Amino acid sequence: MTASRPARLAAIGGVAGVLSGLLGVGGGFLLVPLLVLWAGLDQYRANGTSLAALIPIATVGALIYYFQGTSHQVDLGFALLLVVGSVLGAYLGARVLNRIPERQLKIAIAGLLLVVGLKELLLP
Repeated sequence: MTASRPARLAAIGGVAGVLSGLLGVGGGFLLVPLLVLWAGLDQYRANGTSLAALIPIATVGALIYYFQGTSHQVDLGFALLLVVGSVLGAYLGARVLNRIPERQLKIAIAGLLLVVGLKELLLP
């Protein structure tokens, strides 16, 4: 690991953490492209590394949202149902990942980012 790499990785984490906490978006949407572009990871390692890094990012963000102010900003019932589906989905996705060629995976991620971005820009 070069001397600048830890600083670059910390910067990637900082950008993803700030935007994740500020916008409420999943850090993976931010971490995966940044890990590929700025850290030079291949798509598979970026996906796995992103998932490992998301645990503390999501935990800190959720706790702050939950305890911030006088009204709770986290619906625990919804969150529990999301966790149930997400755990199963993450398991299946991780098992299927290595069967998808890296180029197709990059295209799928780029397409999903484009659709989400357009939705945010164009729909109320």
